[in-house]
Amino acid sequence: MNEIVNAVTKRIADRSGSLRQEYLRLIASAAAGQPPRNKLSCGNMAHGFAACDASDKDTIRLVNSPNIGIVTAYNDMLSAHQPYAEYPEVLKTHIRSMGGTAQVAGAVPAMCDGVTQGLEGMELSLFSRDHIAQSTVIALSHQMFDGVICLGICDKIVPGLLMGALRFGHMPMLFVPAGPMQSGITNGEKARIRQLYAEGKISRDELLDAESASYHSAGTCTFYGTANSNQILMEAMGLQLPGGSFVNPGTDLRDALTAEAARHITRITALNGKLKALGEVVDERSFVNAMVALLASGGSTNHTIHLIAMARSAGIIIDWTDFDELSRAVPLLARVYPNGQADINHFHAAGGTGYLFGHLMEHGFMHADAKTMWGDTLADYAVEPCLDDERLAWQPRQVTSLDPAVLATVQTPFDQEGGLRLLTGNLGRGVIKVSAVAPEHRKVRAQAVVIDDQHELQGKFDQGELNRDCVVVVRFQGPKANGMPELHKLTPILGVLQDRGHRVALVTDGRMSGASGKVPAAIHVSPEACVGGPLARVSDGDWIELDAVAGTVCVEVSDSEMDQRETAVASVSADLGVGREFFGVFRQAVGSAEDGASVLYPSAHSLGQTAMSQATPASKEAVA
Repeated sequence: MNEIVNAVTKRIADRSGSLRQEYLRLIASAAAGQPPRNKLSCGNMAHGFAACDASDKDTIRLVNSPNIGIVTAYNDMLSAHQPYAEYPEVLKTHIRSMGGTAQVAGAVPAMCDGVTQGLEGMELSLFSRDHIAQSTVIALSHQMFDGVICLGICDKIVPGLLMGALRFGHMPMLFVPAGPMQSGITNGEKARIRQLYAEGKISRDELLDAESASYHSAGTCTFYGTANSNQILMEAMGLQLPGGSFVNPGTDLRDALTAEAARHITRITALNGKLKALGEVVDERSFVNAMVALLASGGSTNHTIHLIAMARSAGIIIDWTDFDELSRAVPLLARVYPNGQADINHFHAAGGTGYLFGHLMEHGFMHADAKTMWGDTLADYAVEPCLDDERLAWQPRQVTSLDPAVLATVQTPFDQEGGLRLLTGNLGRGVIKVSAVAPEHRKVRAQAVVIDDQHELQGKFDQGELNRDCVVVVRFQGPKANGMPELHKLTPILGVLQDRGHRVALVTDGRMSGASGKVPAAIHVSPEACVGGPLARVSDGDWIELDAVAGTVCVEVSDSEMDQRETAVASVSADLGVGREFFGVFRQAVGSAEDGASVLYPSAHSLGQTAMSQATPASKEAVA
């Protein structure tokens, strides 16, 4: 194993010690008296299977065959989730073939960040993750189930489903993906057209035509954002079948993978003595494997928040220092948009997760001995699925990349580092994704342009105020201020300024997600402006230096002057509109970005008792 990967894994395990043991005791207690239906009275059970057909009723009441709970995020507005409409009945059919039963335990909301970008609804996006976790818990609280299948793909949905499912970690759980849509127009062309529209050079109809040619059918969006990062992470953690993330919807192979997932979950319940309990399968090695896979593939910065919250649900504490140290050790092996021009279908065709994981394990960057839901360990995931005479089979992974422009080797990586950096300085702690940022743009020193609302930037651009070097500071975008929306609407404007030859950067307590691109962006800056963080005392014209190489973000103002400045307050309210008033309690309770921006785990707390002795110094400061 790589020395740094080993050291980070050990540090996480040591830091998490008492919290992890508390979690394992919790799921061990829940496992007592399995199957759970033994705890139900006759009236309870009758309610639980009242709508089932006679055959399923007979099977469930015997309590000797697995009953699988399906938690679905289906809706037909999300292209990635539209294929899930038929999945429950398909899954039930294959589970019955194994002598078991399945029921839809519940549904969780699934909003699309692509629809809400730049709008008020985006301020509910991050909070939807914890709401999904709560909804998953409610769905599984009936104690009718021996295993769990989660139907979810996109941004906050997979993290929320896993957080909720981990509270039932005494049972096995599998994610069943639906796959990405076929490739549309190239990502480079899409970015070009967006910038032309930002400059006013093409019409809205022309922009919509281009967007429609990109997002054109059922399936996950094909760029490498948070949704597709989710898929790689779930495979790296052994929570999906190997190699199945990026098989397109409606194909025979996709159908075969779905059928096998249904059959497999019945094999790993407590009833047959071959239990793979989710909470025991997922440990510190699993999360390090997820972080390494994210970094090596240039995945979404959203997971510097989500992985922290997911880990906390398993009694594990990780922080941005862990990400930073791993990133400096793990080479960048994938070029997928926005880190390159290929899309996720090209990644899959070039060798996909089988090649990526196998290559990383071969060179000691991933824990091959980490437990998984399929096979025995992650070593079994260095394969790819195929059809052999119409039957699902797994063949050895590609040992060489089929497209070196998309998947590289450890010996000749696209970058020696994973492209994610921790930034520290007198503006706080934040992160930056540099895998798509050219080396000459990784250090910017310029005067600040301060705005409190992302929509102000277009006006300044249109009026010519930004035709110069500048560091755009967008504050009051953190979790407590307004739910920490993604700020992608800024990307085309900033890209135009950079293309004009200006030195430009972004500094914000908001998010930029997996589509963070060629403009250097210090994001998730904590403490956020809303709680009096340094961004609330930055003024127009202040000189700011963002240095991704050194890992610093600083304003060139003395501490004494900063202390004397008045702390600004948000000029735009997040209280009303599109139901945001329902989430006021979330804004009050939410923790910092480095604590996972969670209302369920607002600080370094255990499952009911403080675990500050196990927290990192950064986490302690955030709580204080």
